[in-house]
Amino acid sequence: MTSSIQERLVPELGCFGCGPANDRGLRLRSFPGDDGVTASFTPWPEHDNGLGYLNGGIISTLLDCHSAAAVLHEADLRGYPTLPGADLPYVTAGLDVRFLRPAPLTEPVSLLAVLIEAGESEMTVDVQLHWDGKPRATAVAHWKRWRPRS
Repeated sequence: MTSSIQERLVPELGCFGCGPANDRGLRLRSFPGDDGVTASFTPWPEHDNGLGYLNGGIISTLLDCHSAAAVLHEADLRGYPTLPGADLPYVTAGLDVRFLRPAPLTEPVSLLAVLIEAGESEMTVDVQLHWDGKPRATAVAHWKRWRPRS
């Protein structure tokens, strides 16, 4: 099995959405592709929004964590190391989510993340969640370099 970006770059990460080390988390697995970073996620019954669709908070978590994979991958390609005292090279500075139509609770959804801007101090990612050939939710994620302060 091919290692995901998360498994390769942050294997000890305990993030609820994408941390390989969180046995109770979503454990999203993202992969570099020709058109951007891709992933597939199959919701659990517990992710119900109360109406039989995928919960908006879970959708937002997927969009945030999938955009993180694109940022981690790009930072790795550019040789931007994690700074001393930081657990990750970048952290979410903003996430502007738009819900377009319901997403299913019982079928896999796909994710695509594409870097819009990338630099050493910050990165911006366009990220989308799709099902049945249509976007269900989109977001613009802003990431800033994590510079721990003491």
